[in-house]
Amino acid sequence: MALLGSASTIWPLAVRGQQPNRKYHLAFLSAFPREAPQNMAVLDELRQYGLVEGQHFIIDERGFSTGYEKFSEIATDLVKSQVDAILCSGEIALRAAQQATRTIPILGVADDMVAAGLVPSLARPGGNVTGISILASELDGKRQQILMEVLPNAHRMAALADPNSTQSDRLQTLKRAAGSSGVELSIHMVDAAEQIVPKIEEAKSSGFEAIKFLSTPLFNSNRHLIIDHVIAVRLPSIHHLPEIAEDGGLVAFGARITVMYRQMARLLVKVLHGTAPADLPVEQPAVFELVFNLKTAAAIGVTVPSSLLLRADKIIE
Repeated sequence: MALLGSASTIWPLAVRGQQPNRKYHLAFLSAFPREAPQNMAVLDELRQYGLVEGQHFIIDERGFSTGYEKFSEIATDLVKSQVDAILCSGEIALRAAQQATRTIPILGVADDMVAAGLVPSLARPGGNVTGISILASELDGKRQQILMEVLPNAHRMAALADPNSTQSDRLQTLKRAAGSSGVELSIHMVDAAEQIVPKIEEAKSSGFEAIKFLSTPLFNSNRHLIIDHVIAVRLPSIHHLPEIAEDGGLVAFGARITVMYRQMARLLVKVLHGTAPADLPVEQPAVFELVFNLKTAAAIGVTVPSSLLLRADKIIE
């Protein structure tokens, strides 16, 4: 009984999750609107487990479509409202929520939860945070190699990175790897939507032959702006989500965002049934897709080698 009392103090849902007819109070902390595909995927996955919005849970709408600069304020307000769990998109949202509470369960999707200091280890997160860690560092290198295979004669490439989501050592590793292959990699930092187009223009005018976009919610939420502009200036690009290539990006390699958010929703179900986030290992994506958009390739005058197309999971004609 003493142990149960202690657990309920630290993790209220350990008791509440087993109460019949309980209606949970959930919140999202995200730059994306409620109707974004990944958020809809969470709600659909919860339905698969018998949790229906309005009947079994309600959602605090304040955290949707939130600018980075508002994350801390909104997170604090959500904690004051005593929500039962907070679902976060990206490292900045996760950090804001973690700073606002060390008791309310927090689940999220981020590039590298360990490198970001959000959890001490994937196997034993230990606190009130768990979720999906994307393997960003490993994927960065693979994307860079793919882009060099698309453009084997290119010697100067640019990379756009969000300083809020990317550790400096990760960038230096990329630069060294590119240099060992005879490619100069120039890093351009972007932390606001209005900086994206000028940085693409700068890369093009400086003579860089291709551009890669490192994983961040900022680039995902502005994917159409990015796609339209790299096509307009005829700059070959690689992206971190298969969905971006499907929307018009030249090539993408990574895990589907909707699949990762469904994965997070399954962790949420366990939390709502009483498992503490500290006892739920941070998961990683299991499936990664290589997608080429040949329509975009034709528009910018790039011929994708057949050897790469044979490895593709999806080709958009």
